[in-house]
Amino acid sequence: MKIYKNIKPVIALFVFSMLLNACDDFIQEDVYSDVTSENFITEDTADQLIVGVYTATRNAYRNHGYKFAGTDLFTTKSELFAFSSANDYNNFIAPETDGVWSVNYNVIAKANTAINRYENQVSWSDTNLEAKAYGIAQARALRALAFFNLAVQYGGVVLDLEEPLTIRNDYMRSTEEETFALIIGELEASIPDLKDNPEIGRISKRAAQHLLSEVYLTRAYKSYAGANDFQTAADLAVQAIDGYDIRTQSFAEVFDYDNQINDEILFATQWENNAFASDRNNNKHSLFMYNLFDYAGVSRTNQYGVQGDGLMMTPYFYSLFADNDTREEATIHRVIYADEDDSWVNDVIVPGDTVVYFPKEPIDIAELTDKLDRYWVYQPDQYLWGKPDDIPGVNYQYSATPYFVNFPIMKKFDDEVYLDENGGARDTFIFRVAETHLLAAEAFLGAGNTTQALFHINRVRERATGVVNHYTSIDLDTILEERALELAGETNRWAVLKRMGKLEERIELYNPHVIDHGAFDASKHLLRPIPTREIDLSPNTMTQNPNY
Repeated sequence: MKIYKNIKPVIALFVFSMLLNACDDFIQEDVYSDVTSENFITEDTADQLIVGVYTATRNAYRNHGYKFAGTDLFTTKSELFAFSSANDYNNFIAPETDGVWSVNYNVIAKANTAINRYENQVSWSDTNLEAKAYGIAQARALRALAFFNLAVQYGGVVLDLEEPLTIRNDYMRSTEEETFALIIGELEASIPDLKDNPEIGRISKRAAQHLLSEVYLTRAYKSYAGANDFQTAADLAVQAIDGYDIRTQSFAEVFDYDNQINDEILFATQWENNAFASDRNNNKHSLFMYNLFDYAGVSRTNQYGVQGDGLMMTPYFYSLFADNDTREEATIHRVIYADEDDSWVNDVIVPGDTVVYFPKEPIDIAELTDKLDRYWVYQPDQYLWGKPDDIPGVNYQYSATPYFVNFPIMKKFDDEVYLDENGGARDTFIFRVAETHLLAAEAFLGAGNTTQALFHINRVRERATGVVNHYTSIDLDTILEERALELAGETNRWAVLKRMGKLEERIELYNPHVIDHGAFDASKHLLRPIPTREIDLSPNTMTQNPNY
């Protein structure tokens, strides 16, 4: 069962819209009438507050800003000489507002409200004290997740733990060290009161251990790291894995649309195909693709979706898949099929016909000529901007193609429902055990235990290829490549590269636009700019990150 069944309108009970989310088997929001703010929150209805935090978290994982652009795996769908500040770091300035900042602080505000009401407004009976502790633990864990999302991007942030009841103009950032200390404290305090096997959609003890492992691992590279941070991160990752064997299901099965609730998923934001638009509003399906409906034979309501961002995978990403790696077929579409009757020049197209083919390896001119009589073909070196030279005499002339950029689009986020770039109902996986193994591999490597590091990375590789002990040596680049194959588009690639100290090196090797005209400056671009509106709101206390 999912914790969000639907989201129904509720009368405004407070100054804030904190309570506009509720629960059932999919955290269904109840509809109340004849209630006041004084009698609404009781020990029987207090969980509505926690549901509100989950809903805010769901929105935070609709925002993909700063996670992918300007990395080794993703670049812009534009001419090689085109400028994009988030990708090539040219003219990267502070924006007025920033979704990453606002959506995560919305989670924090709702968590603060829930905790305050749980502690100071609800009258708890002795028999419900466990429910009180459990509610607070969930709110604190989700608040820690939001603070971590902010810290990896901005460094030290505002550590506001109070329910927002007044307008303030004195917000002040804490140091990055203080921010990490708070996150660790929140998670360590929440884990004992979280459940091992909660209702689907709620954060579990193992999910919080996964997050805390990543927090310790991130801090382990810092100048203020604790002496045992790598080992602590490794131990927490092992606890989060909890003996689960990822080989019990294939990578393709993990991403099967009908298998979204499965044992590998530690935590996910959940969506539902129902009558309420707010429950059916994921946009994950629209990432890393282009609008295929301009191809003859592909309708606007095709099975692939509509583009929702300006990014594509880099040629480096496509080069990583070995021939025996089963993840490739589940991750990307190398063939686009028609879903309606149409025609192109002398070719009649019917549903099920191939419209576009992206061979894994280059094909020779004879095979290319044959195929171009029946459908478009794009070789591995033709994924970036531009149209290949025409092949004389074939039906499909590149000069007539409707697109200037063609590449194998992302597959593993395909949705069965969508409304343009939004309107999706597929869950977004936040933590899954395969990533926990890769956290463990990195943490054990940092702690000097290469035997255990190899065990964990090889477990992930074995599931994908069937080969036991594929890796005999390990370093950070090995882990980054395996993370790319396993987790592309799922986790914050920019933050991982930054954590390992590999961001500048790898974008200069693998991001085509950065290679052409990148302006990355480590003294500036390892932190994101604070939105200028936040500076304006607290002009005497808020500070900007260096060089913005």
